[in-house]
Amino acid sequence: MFIARVTGDVVATHRHAELGRHKLLLIRRLSLEGREEGAELIAVDVIGVGVGERVLVVQEGNAARSLFKLPKIPAQAVVVGVVDQVEINGVEQPEVML
Repeated sequence: MFIARVTGDVVATHRHAELGRHKLLLIRRLSLEGREEGAELIAVDVIGVGVGERVLVVQEGNAARSLFKLPKIPAQAVVVGVVDQVEINGVEQPEVML
């Protein structure tokens, strides 16, 4: 599980039937200090978030299968929450906006 920022939407007119009508998002992992790191990846949105939001992502096939209750869903990363704040050792970390 990791924190990420939604950087865009992905439009796919043809997709696997198991994905249904769930929105696809482009996300980028964030460090604990809130800085973007690594490459962007595509995640399935199950809660309805928008571009610019900090989100909680599970990136594991079994988690996706459990959430959707489908044994063959072709998804590995799923947005499962919105991050309101990050606190490390009792100190709130400011959100870094790039």
